[in-house]
This record gives sequence, structure tokens and C-alpha cells, in this order.
Amino acid sequence: MDPKRYIKWMYQLVFLLLVFVILYLLVLLKPVWLPFLKVIFTGLFPFFLGAFITYLLHPWVEKLYQAGLPRGLSIFLIYLLFFGGVGYSIYKGIPVIIEQLNELSENAPVLVSQYQHWMFHLERKTSTWPDGLQDQIQARIHAFETWLTNLLALFIGWLTKMLNFLLLFAVVPFVSFYLLKDFHDVKKVIWYLTPKKWRRKGLYFLKDLDESLGGYIRGQILVCVLLGTVAAFLFWMIHMKYPVLLGIIIAVTDIIPYFGPIIGAVPAVVIAVAISNKMAVYVIIIILVLQFLEGNVLSPFIVGKSLNMHPLFIMAALIIGGEVGGIAGLIFAVPFLAVVKVAMVHAKTHLWKPHK
Repeated sequence: MDPKRYIKWMYQLVFLLLVFVILYLLVLLKPVWLPFLKVIFTGLFPFFLGAFITYLLHPWVEKLYQAGLPRGLSIFLIYLLFFGGVGYSIYKGIPVIIEQLNELSENAPVLVSQYQHWMFHLERKTSTWPDGLQDQIQARIHAFETWLTNLLALFIGWLTKMLNFLLLFAVVPFVSFYLLKDFHDVKKVIWYLTPKKWRRKGLYFLKDLDESLGGYIRGQILVCVLLGTVAAFLFWMIHMKYPVLLGIIIAVTDIIPYFGPIIGAVPAVVIAVAISNKMAVYVIIIILVLQFLEGNVLSPFIVGKSLNMHPLFIMAALIIGGEVGGIAGLIFAVPFLAVVKVAMVHAKTHLWKPHK
């Protein structure tokens, strides 16, 4: 072997060993650096959230500006519509959500009793089935119970954290306003801070990522908000209990492709059956109408085919994401897959060009 090549391999091996040693030391020192990391993340979270909201709103500002409105007026209108709508929803919605959560906790024993009755009936019906199949059914029921408990705990925990960090969220509108106002200046700063050799390639990558992921995120959020609002209104029209809570659950879970509508429908159907068979029929009809509306009207026109990925890849990402990160993994699986896809295509197009 060529001595120079041998030395090169040795350097690479030493570098890899050094990386593993550093990672191992970081794991050992986790109790030391993790509290500092949490403090830094908590402090920077409003800025990350403000930047994300700016990213969502900026295309609408540009559309109004290109339509002939002054940029300042465009920013003001979009800013007022978004934060005015969010603020009004929080002002009117939080008391209703707290009231319905209290009502749900008071009626929880009735729902649990109804659920136990169903489980007893199911066990009696399957008592003559083979033992192996019975064990599988029991395991699936237990897994579903655990999943449902985790889902409710996640939702309540998320709502509690939002209330605890209300002061931090108050900073977000100011961050978004200044970022929207100085959007092009921020882009210039990032451009000049990036090393020259990475600028063009980085610009191409961000452009490709925005075309694929940006349209999907904006469209999916809009679809979820519309679907949750319509669901809450229809549940309220038929005098279903907890319409706002169920509407929020349907909106949040609808972020998950394919499996989300099923996940969001389960709590509504379970509560409806506990009320009456007639209410259950009404709720099932509403959910079917909502899913038809989303699949045939809202998603094709608002989200479109921005991801341009085969459904099998999306399903595989959802399964892996669910195993790794639970509900959060299901929500972030598809965006992560989109980033990986764009990175691979970008690398193949701009980085891995064959040498002539």
C-alpha cells in the first residue's frame, strides 16, 4: 500500500475514534450540560417560533406586494390578520377548553365504565377463540389503551406548557414583525456569513427545500385549521359534548397523513357511543364527510402534490417515526422525509457530478 494512502487512512481512523470518544464523554457529562441546554432552548424558543411564523407568512406578504400594495401595508395586513385571529381564538378558546377539560374529567368515570363494559363484552365474544389469538387481541387492546392514554396526556401536557410559557409566547409577535419587516436584510446577513464556496449550493438547496416542504407545511396547517374549525362547529350543531376539544384533536392529528384521520376520529366516536347510538351515527357521518372534504377538496387544492413522493415511502416514514418518537414522531416523520429527499436530490445534482 502506498505510504501516503496508508497515512491518510490512519488519520481518518484516528478522527473517527476521536469523534466517538467526544460523543461518549458528552453522554457521560449529560447531567452537566443538559440543564444549560434546556435554559438556552427555552430562551431561544420564541425566536425559533417567530422565525417559523415569518417563514409561513412571508409568501403572502410578497403576493400582496406584487399585487401593488406597499410592502409596509402588506406586512401590516398579513400580520394583523394572523396574530389578530390567533389572539382572538386564544382569548375566546382558552376558557372554553378549560371548561370542557373539567367537564371531561368529571365524566371520565362514566366513559371508563362504558369502555370496561365493551371490553367485557369483547372478551365474552372471543372466549371460544384459540388461546394464541385471544392473547394477540388482549395485547392489541392493551396497546391501544396505552396509546390513547399517552395521546390524552400529550395533549393536556402541551396545553399546560402553553399556559406556563404564555409570557415567552408574548415575545413571538414582535420577533415575527421585525423579521417580516427586515426579511431581505436578514437574508443578506445570512448570505455574507455563509462561506463563499457554500453560498450558491446552499441557495439551491434552500430553494428546492422551500418548493417541496414550504408549500406542504403551509397548506397542511391551513387544511388542519379549516378541518378542525368545521368539525368543532358541526359537533356543536348536533349538541355533541366537548366540541372544541374534539375539533382541536381532529385538527392536530390531521397533520399525520393517512393515519391521522383515524386517530382523530377515535376519541369522538368513543365519547359519542357513550352518549347514545344516535349520537354515534351522527358523529361517524360528520367524520366521513370531513374526510371526503379533505381528501377530495381541501388537500388537492391547498396542499396539492408539493411533496411529490410515493405513498409507500410516506407510510414507511410514518411507521418508523411512530416507533421512534410516538405521536411526535408521526407528526415530524413526513417533513423529515422531505428534507432527506431534497438533500439527496440536491447532492446528486450539485455535489456528486461525475468528473469528466
